[in-house]
Amino acid sequence: MAEAARRIENNRDLTPHLLRMMFDEPFFARILRGVNIEFGEDIPTAGVMVKDGDVHMIVNPDFVSGLNDNHIKGLLKHECFHLAFEHCTTRRLEPHNIANIAADLAINSDIPDSELPEGGLVPGKGASDPKFAATPLAQLIQSLPKHQSQEWYFTKIMQDEEARKQGEGEGNGFDDHGGWGDMTDDEKELVKGKVREALKEAVGEADRTGKWGSVGGQMRSKLRDMVSNEVDWRAILKQFCGLSKRGTRTTTWSNVNVVHLHPKHGPMATGAKRGYTSSVAVYIDQSGSVGNHELELAFAELRNLARNTEFTTFHFDTEVDEKSETLWKKNRTPQVHRTRSGGTDFGCVTAHANKNRNRFDGYIIITDGEAAKPKPSKLKRCWLLVPGTKLCFSPDRRDFVAKMKKGNKIN
Repeated sequence: MAEAARRIENNRDLTPHLLRMMFDEPFFARILRGVNIEFGEDIPTAGVMVKDGDVHMIVNPDFVSGLNDNHIKGLLKHECFHLAFEHCTTRRLEPHNIANIAADLAINSDIPDSELPEGGLVPGKGASDPKFAATPLAQLIQSLPKHQSQEWYFTKIMQDEEARKQGEGEGNGFDDHGGWGDMTDDEKELVKGKVREALKEAVGEADRTGKWGSVGGQMRSKLRDMVSNEVDWRAILKQFCGLSKRGTRTTTWSNVNVVHLHPKHGPMATGAKRGYTSSVAVYIDQSGSVGNHELELAFAELRNLARNTEFTTFHFDTEVDEKSETLWKKNRTPQVHRTRSGGTDFGCVTAHANKNRNRFDGYIIITDGEAAKPKPSKLKRCWLLVPGTKLCFSPDRRDFVAKMKKGNKIN
């Protein structure tokens, strides 16, 4: 009794389990670093979902308190696989209840049976619940082989009329799939980009070190295939600007009486955005790797977004050059020129943006990624990396990362 009570109390804090994952299952631990894990009673078990452009894993404390250590490890792996295979952001198959069952069958094939909480659906295995085990769906699942795709299992269930009818009318499994697909197209693409970036890093690290943990050969191949198709950097940039909108900032000149003088740009309406839906700062790294062609490429894409976003550019090296501030005029691209030539310090950019968080809704850093990691940002932050470069640190979970590609042409 005392042991059970201690386990329940320990499981209400997932930190020890996450630390063990870092040593035992580094591939999954890397993906979980980008997930906001929180307790909540809105769902009966656990599940991953998207909110405000971020990935959240919601865990019911009563549910997880009844699991042993192995089951919690299996639960975390299960949710990571859902993210990796875009089950919660891409709803390609209908009816969705059967698509959810097929998704569970595809990923549970690669999780040891001993790690799956009660209710987990596994191809080729009988159900633990005697009542469910006697149903057409459970008997079909028991007859199916492991290691097939979601689409393959979906087709098999749809071809069995009795199993299909049962699957359409009930949810099965130990986790919650509510809210999957209930987001805008921009949010879906944004989250897919974030997850794919984390997945790419996790796969790359596992391949370099050989530390795949319990991930088997077939699953490794599938994961490598997933990271071979990256989300285009232009789409990430568009999504970042879209999610930086503030719906309340729609004041126009016609209904504003109070104005103040901006030192560079003349009269401005107090609190107004002059008809724009968002205001984004753009900080330009002055290091040699950020050349004129790369800036022209980035500016060409930003110009396409300037209809609904107001951009203000700054140059920086080890400090932000206030004198370089340029307000992006509609149909007019800032000139490409250098005002500084020192080292690179991202900390000065984050400090400047945080100080001006009442002016801007978010900020973009055009850079080669070569500098120390800055402190967390109080605003949405997007790293726009020039071709052939990468961040030399792991971005914060709320950060956006867009990588320009070699050979991209200026539109």
